[in-house]
Amino acid sequence: MTENTDLAQARAGDDAAFTRLVQPLQRELHAHCYRMLGSVHDADDALQEALLRAWRGLPRFEGRSTLRSWLYTVATRTCLDLVKTRDRRALPVDLGPSSDHAVLDAAPVTEQPWLGPYHDVGLDYEQREAVELAFVAALQHLPGNQRAALVLFDVLGFSAAEIAAMMDASTTSVNSALARARRVVADRVPGPSQQPTLRALGDARVRALVTGFATALERGDADALVALLTADVTWSMPPLAQWYGGLPAVTDFAVEVPLTRCPSWRHLPTTANGQPAVAFYLGRSAEGPHEAWSITVFGLRGERIAEITSFLGPDHFPAFGLPSELP
Repeated sequence: MTENTDLAQARAGDDAAFTRLVQPLQRELHAHCYRMLGSVHDADDALQEALLRAWRGLPRFEGRSTLRSWLYTVATRTCLDLVKTRDRRALPVDLGPSSDHAVLDAAPVTEQPWLGPYHDVGLDYEQREAVELAFVAALQHLPGNQRAALVLFDVLGFSAAEIAAMMDASTTSVNSALARARRVVADRVPGPSQQPTLRALGDARVRALVTGFATALERGDADALVALLTADVTWSMPPLAQWYGGLPAVTDFAVEVPLTRCPSWRHLPTTANGQPAVAFYLGRSAEGPHEAWSITVFGLRGERIAEITSFLGPDHFPAFGLPSELP
């Protein structure tokens, strides 16, 4: 059945035909909503609302653009509506200076909307690059119109004229928004993408690094863990506001908290935001059950770990298709 046939049937109220039209685009539309909003849960809500708006507005789709462009228009406008009503999502490094020593019994900061991890299964090389943590975090510092312009132009390849039509703006204003957005993102993402690093290392070396970190944590081996880190490594754990910068501070935290005060660890390898990641599970003893604790995402530089971001909480696990408990 052709797209034109499905389109005609969907306009006539055939929801199965509408599903066939949008299903091939849902994954990339969801990633677009995540880039705009910084949360998989917000992306779920935005995509659901966008598809509802598209279903209701389909009789007005005149075919002057492609269906993909029109759906991106609907999704972008939906995200912009949400951006206006919600506070900016952040990582701990956005909110204040690092801590020099381990902060014990820190309480979660629940009033701050936090950036969340994104399961990147099904995304190609370019799409993974465009959901990396540093890039998505930088996007959250932009006003909605700049955020949308940058993603639509630099990530998705729409022209300035197409973006102007999508956002009901002038081409001049789109180009101005692009210029301002690129300056902000360049300041906040000074280093290269993770993708060339991961390719250069190769899958086997990346797995060895990540497995080495997880195994060192499980064994309580501080020396093995520290040997995998760069001198300027950072470790943050949203929704905790504290974060640690530099090998001495990260070592102090690792020794004082996860290596000594957490009785037993288990892990499953995964990927998040186009980067290697581990799902950690914490148990009260080695023999008992281990409950979902964090999705920990790694940023690599050379053959060492330069950034550790542990997204705490079992609510992150369902989106990754991970169990809530390990034996």
